[in-house]
Amino acid sequence: MHWKMLGTAVALVVTCGVAWAQTYPSKPVTIVVSTGPGASNDLEARMYGQKLSESLGQPFVVDYKPGAGTTLAASHVAKSPPDGYTLLGISSSFPAAAALYKPQPFDPIKDFTPLSLMSKRSTVLVAHPSAPFKNVKEYIAYTRANPGKVNIATVGAGSGPHINAAWFHSLVNTQVTFVHYKSAAGLQSDLMSGRIDMTYGSLLTNLPFIKSGKLHLVAIGNLERSPLVPDVATVAEQGVPGYDYSSMFGFIGPSGIPQSIVNRLGTEMSKAARHPDVVKRLEAEGGFPVGSTPAQFAQLLAVEVSRQLKLVDDLGIKLEE
Repeated sequence: MHWKMLGTAVALVVTCGVAWAQTYPSKPVTIVVSTGPGASNDLEARMYGQKLSESLGQPFVVDYKPGAGTTLAASHVAKSPPDGYTLLGISSSFPAAAALYKPQPFDPIKDFTPLSLMSKRSTVLVAHPSAPFKNVKEYIAYTRANPGKVNIATVGAGSGPHINAAWFHSLVNTQVTFVHYKSAAGLQSDLMSGRIDMTYGSLLTNLPFIKSGKLHLVAIGNLERSPLVPDVATVAEQGVPGYDYSSMFGFIGPSGIPQSIVNRLGTEMSKAARHPDVVKRLEAEGGFPVGSTPAQFAQLLAVEVSRQLKLVDDLGIKLEE
């Protein structure tokens, strides 16, 4: 009797899982983002949300919960019912925040269900044209010969550019001086005037200044070259193997979403990432469509959160310096 009851229970769970997948979604789905309207995360979430609405037949609506370095939005989603109706759009700031904001009101791995890495975007190392280096090899040689002399601008202590620039210099064993700005506008102004030597940031933001000759492109931060500047080598190609500073966007949900719904969302998100309209827009902005499986995204997030935690601890990076 015991085994018959167990078999019946298993069959019931499987049947319910199939039913959930067949009826999901039966109402609008909310995509929470940690920025305000008009930010890159918002625009990308809306782009995918439109495709998911078309394929799944229900609206995917963006909700804004900015604040506390993405942790406000993440906390909200972590506490939401695990039914697939509340999702979180995350960028590279998610693992960085997990490393910097302590204690966290959630576990960045255990309290979430990864769904899909949707895209990656190109990052760059750019310098003022007067800087005494033009490529990574010259940059490393100069910083080794002149420890602390090179000034690197960031958009804040503990930001993505700061952490990834610090990672670079830990790999090549060099010392620089970080200058943390409160706004991207102030950073850009000082960089183009030559008061700051260089910065690490997005290709899309810096490309107009690179094309006009106001900034010099030292290297691509990603492992992959950008189709927008195909002749410019990556940091890894220029002598720092394994260095991969890329911006990402993906979807996660609260822990415990039924596997049938996870599978359905993962499949539809992968299709959305590869839709011709999406691919065209991403490539025009220096991005790469991905559309990973839930398992692939789970593996990437685990590696990235672990790497960021170690890096922040080893280098003593803090939010306020």
